[in-house]
Amino acid sequence: MKVRARIAWNLRALRTARRVTQENLAVDADVDRTTISGLERGDFNASVDLIERIADALGVDVIDLLAVPPAHSAEPTPLKAGRKSKGSSR
Repeated sequence: MKVRARIAWNLRALRTARRVTQENLAVDADVDRTTISGLERGDFNASVDLIERIADALGVDVIDLLAVPPAHSAEPTPLKAGRKSKGSSR
């Protein structure tokens, strides 16, 4: 698995496990929401500084975004569509 795909998989898995919306993560990491979306799709090539800001916003180490996902694991499912309350950020 390429590094960009790893970041995409891990970012979505970590974000959804914490029930954080793309929008709330973007605010916490000081980036545009479309950046988070592009990273999760594997369409955007992130800088080391951006990966660090996102890891900090999620409360994880950078290595967690770069880790090889467990073999035969299912694709992380997105959060249910619709607006989330402010309390769902963390």
